[in-house]
Amino acid sequence: QLQLVESGGGLVQPGGSLTLSCVVSGGTLEDYDIGWFRQTPGVEQREGVSCMNRVDGYTYLGSFVKGRFIIAKDNAKNTFYLQMNGLHPEAPAVYYCAVDSHRPLCISDAFDYWGQGTQVTVSS
Repeated sequence: QLQLVESGGGLVQPGGSLTLSCVVSGGTLEDYDIGWFRQTPGVEQREGVSCMNRVDGYTYLGSFVKGRFIIAKDNAKNTFYLQMNGLHPEAPAVYYCAVDSHRPLCISDAFDYWGQGTQVTVSS
């Protein structure tokens, strides 16, 4: 059974940076598509932030984070990351990592295994 454990969320000032980590156990990371999603209060659907294809490394970035966020992985550590730069002040969001997409889309319905979520708050 795959398990995902996230870390790295917290409070950061506008314009600051955070790096989220997701450690995967019970499987080999290189066998899975990976993704990061976020959910804000009152919104039912988790929004795709960034995803990476396991076959060719193709990366999707949401239009709202292009040029600021980077998705990366370290197969040797079974860990992947979301580096977030230039964070904007906005409503607190819970960020989730996910693996094992059964569709080539960066949407929450496509992923089967999820982390517990980590909150990110951007505020002065």
